[in-house]
Amino acid sequence: MTIAAGLALAGPAVLVSAAPTQTRVPVLSATIVARYPHDRTAFTEGLLWHDGALYESTGQERQSDVRRVSLKDGKILAKARIDPAQFGEGLALWKDQLVSLTWHDGIAHRWDIRTLKPKGQNRYTGEGWGLTSDGVSLLQSDGSADIIVRDPVTLAERKRVAVTIDGRPLRDINELEYVHGALLANVWHTGFLVRIDPATGKVTAVIDLRPLVAEIAATDREAVLNGIAWDAKADRLFVTGKYWPTLFEIKIAATPQ
Repeated sequence: MTIAAGLALAGPAVLVSAAPTQTRVPVLSATIVARYPHDRTAFTEGLLWHDGALYESTGQERQSDVRRVSLKDGKILAKARIDPAQFGEGLALWKDQLVSLTWHDGIAHRWDIRTLKPKGQNRYTGEGWGLTSDGVSLLQSDGSADIIVRDPVTLAERKRVAVTIDGRPLRDINELEYVHGALLANVWHTGFLVRIDPATGKVTAVIDLRPLVAEIAATDREAVLNGIAWDAKADRLFVTGKYWPTLFEIKIAATPQ
């Protein structure tokens, strides 16, 4: 099975093998620039960079929170707990607020970016997975092959964009980050990121991060690659995973493997 074919069928039981020359979508490698400590108890769902710090949302009932984290040592600088009955999911920045999703509850929480105090809620339908902003809308994943474009104030659905790789739907898109006009997305239970054209939904590149997964060598099946943050000012890209002890700064190769 090619990488493209495997990702097109991606799901918890799929093992994606490497045959990058057989896909029309380029497969890119990544170089590790730096390693930073990461809370190994954090079930990372959302990750972003703002004003010199990382912001992270974590999942699992009775454990979910939104936190501000120091890059240098991984210490939690501030934290807001989510209702213990809810499972926290993706995280995005909109103006002076953080917006965090919940998995099954259909509730989006809003938090003051400075204090992490709650600033209200919005309702939405369907599952909440990943979340990011392109500066105009909020872009959400829900485990399907769609990117849902939402109003950043009301969370009303504006439209959906179907994600495809080599012409086939790509489901299990998870954490999202908007980088240089494109979407970067984790594909759940794989060691790959994909780069998506947000206008067409076409995957324009696959980024192979399996060497990072191998370095972590997690024994928990759910300790998957998940979490993408971009420091726009310094053009730095960070990735991590659920229960990972390390956060990586990486640079994506410009040419295919």
